[in-house]
Amino acid sequence: MIDIHSHFMPEVTAAEARAVDPARAPWLRIAAGGRVGHIMLGDRPFRPVHEELWNPDARVRRLDADGVQIQVVCATPVMFGYGWPAALAAEWARRMNAKAAQFCAAHPARLKWMSQVPLQDLRLACDEVVRARRAGAVGVQIGNHVGDRDLDDPEMVDFLAHCASEDIPVFVHPWDMMGGGQRMKRWMLPWLVAMPAENQLGMLSLILSGALERLPETLKICFAHGGGSFAYTLGRVDNAWKHRDIVRQDCPQPPSSYARRLHTDSAVFDQGALRLLTEVMGTDRVMLGTDAPFPLGEQQPGALVNASAFLDTGERAAILEDNARAFFSLAPPGH
Repeated sequence: MIDIHSHFMPEVTAAEARAVDPARAPWLRIAAGGRVGHIMLGDRPFRPVHEELWNPDARVRRLDADGVQIQVVCATPVMFGYGWPAALAAEWARRMNAKAAQFCAAHPARLKWMSQVPLQDLRLACDEVVRARRAGAVGVQIGNHVGDRDLDDPEMVDFLAHCASEDIPVFVHPWDMMGGGQRMKRWMLPWLVAMPAENQLGMLSLILSGALERLPETLKICFAHGGGSFAYTLGRVDNAWKHRDIVRQDCPQPPSSYARRLHTDSAVFDQGALRLLTEVMGTDRVMLGTDAPFPLGEQQPGALVNASAFLDTGERAAILEDNARAFFSLAPPGH
């Protein structure tokens, strides 16, 4: 199995973070014993975490236990730094990418990494994504927006076109979710409601804006968390396209016809949802993704795919491994 959606965070110190942004730069406060800790933002605890987030040996022990052959790791989204001055974010991205490379260097056959970039600046982002690719990154992770700029923003589209021209796969992860005020203050509602909506917003931004008409079909782009609510509401979007000219003014073909230009991971946690996702996207466009090592991820990698009787043996193999090898240009087993 190949898991294409997992996160890491290096052992950034409080002093290192303070030097960048005292209130917003993340750092790791690791408890005595080194097994658990907290991601911190300034003096504020952001998320409890455990050693698989920063310890590559612990990560590979888990891969061994779960039967995962290769795992692709990327930054925890709180590391993006999109709200900082571009030059500061670029320097931070270079350092975090170096730390990602170091994390994977401990087990290079098992761990692969995606870069992060200062997405708020097109030139700096393009420079860093190429530099990181030369340093060993197998792709790039980006957030689905920068402030009010979604993926249909001209500079975002230019960045995606640049990645296509350089054959750099793009993984889009939701972050900085909408509706973070008082209406979603409990029960992890931003992660349960807004995060799926952010995925759908990113995918529809590319489709309804006509951006996919301008982007080359060679672009490899994958959306996290099974594309969120995209597959479930696509019929509603097609219906709106048929009956409202303002929906189709920039989108010459039915929105559903673009779905198979995109990829998603498999992190939907329900056989009915996976069945719909594979019907909408195609089994060749879905890849195993666990969101490890976080508790909202798939705790038994591949269990959902393997339990889904509507998939045949070849389709399971495609989702669990083959699609990822093609997407990230990973060598076949034994090479």
